[in-house]
Amino acid sequence: MRTIVTGGAGFIGSALISGLNAAGITDITVVDNLGASEKWRNLIGKRFKRYLHKDAFLSAITSGDWKEKPDVIFHMGACSATTEMNADYLFSNNVHYSQTLCEYALKCNSRFIYASSAATYGLGENGYSDNMRGIDALRPINRYGFSKQVFDQWIVDQKLETKVAGLKFFNVFGPNEYHKGSMVSMAYRAYHQIKSTGSVKLFKSTTQRFADGEQRRDFIYVLDCVAALIALGQPSSRVNGIFNLGTGTSRSWNELAKAVFAAMKLPAQIEYVEMPPHLVSGYQNFTEAEMGKLKNALGTVQLTPLEAAVDDYVTRFLDANSATI
Repeated sequence: MRTIVTGGAGFIGSALISGLNAAGITDITVVDNLGASEKWRNLIGKRFKRYLHKDAFLSAITSGDWKEKPDVIFHMGACSATTEMNADYLFSNNVHYSQTLCEYALKCNSRFIYASSAATYGLGENGYSDNMRGIDALRPINRYGFSKQVFDQWIVDQKLETKVAGLKFFNVFGPNEYHKGSMVSMAYRAYHQIKSTGSVKLFKSTTQRFADGEQRRDFIYVLDCVAALIALGQPSSRVNGIFNLGTGTSRSWNELAKAVFAAMKLPAQIEYVEMPPHLVSGYQNFTEAEMGKLKNALGTVQLTPLEAAVDDYVTRFLDANSATI
């Protein structure tokens, strides 16, 4: 299967390549922007045909110089920093690039699978339904979420829901995320806090709705994301649309932290600290994916319980000093 993975050295993209390799797929073009980052390490041990900088790839497909028609394009490449302040950069990278790549895939009759985000749901005031009839009611609270929302709306407006597939990823954690700096998951952050100080710091609640550390998110293991992507990406697949990808069950930060302690076989020691003022107004206190649409489409979705996923992440990767898969 001739495959292109944009963001192929990133967190989800590189984990996907590992899954593709395990399925015997090595005719892979990796598209990314490595620069001086450490994410090049995510490509160690992977089998792929070539690597291209994202700008070189865009130039090749728009000029007609790219002659190989892919069977599937997994578009995982994006600026995923929720704190990114340059909206023009986000539009160029997350919207315009995605539109060009989608149009290219359709021209080539290639499967097109792309990464959206639960950040499109904002504070969740309009729920977490992936029924696209309500897409215009969503109110993202940061520039990143807005850029993802704009592309989702473009898919809907162009009537492409029956031709491509998008996944609104919720809180993904697992191997290959180490390079993400301030955007690493709390599972990764908690592990290293415990190793260095013996305790975990969580934000105090800023609302009476939740006690300290009881703010809730839908945490999903990256290996489960890979399984869903591979299922959607089969050239014969007819499953299209924009879908949520979480577990369908929200869990608290306290539960996540305790799962890390348990995996490390240590008693839980949690300290609650004030949330930085600039985060308060845009903080998601609760997320929970409605998963019926994807489950109905695929028939089954691999979902690892939080405690089992954290234990696997800690024991098989973090404790083994192997941050990549």
